[in-house]
Amino acid sequence: MHTVTLIFILLAAVSVATAFMTIFSKNPIHSAIYLVICFFSIGGHYLLLNSQFLAIVHIIVYAGAIMILFLFTVMLMNLNKEDEVHKPRLQRWAAVLFFFLLCAVMILIFIQSKPIVGPYDDLGNDYQSIKVLGQVLLDQNDGFMLPFEFASVLLLVAMIGAVLLSKKEKS
Repeated sequence: MHTVTLIFILLAAVSVATAFMTIFSKNPIHSAIYLVICFFSIGGHYLLLNSQFLAIVHIIVYAGAIMILFLFTVMLMNLNKEDEVHKPRLQRWAAVLFFFLLCAVMILIFIQSKPIVGPYDDLGNDYQSIKVLGQVLLDQNDGFMLPFEFASVLLLVAMIGAVLLSKKEKS
């Protein structure tokens, strides 16, 4: 087997294993850590597809920002086992049935799918390269520099608002 195939198999095994461990872990902090590992392994899949930009953005956005927000939420909610509501058996069986139905539908879709065969139109630009993508997105003439700046200001204001809302007042 090729090295790329072995790396793919390893990353796929890590992705599936940590995804299941995220779901079945009793501790929410452990679930968050397993989810971060899963996000990093999916970033590795993007690197195998020679898409460095997507890999870096995926790791920064998902493994960085969203998981930090998730951990803050878990810590602010102070989840305890005493407060946890136990689901009735009917809901559990309905969830298991729905899971297996969803798996069956996905397997049927996978079996009936056909590969796309035909010529590939190459325009000569490699948009998977970070350098070319940065030049396209941030070009002064018709780029997206202004929307990026607006998005950064919006995120900054949202972060400040979240900090002010979660701040406890002194009594």
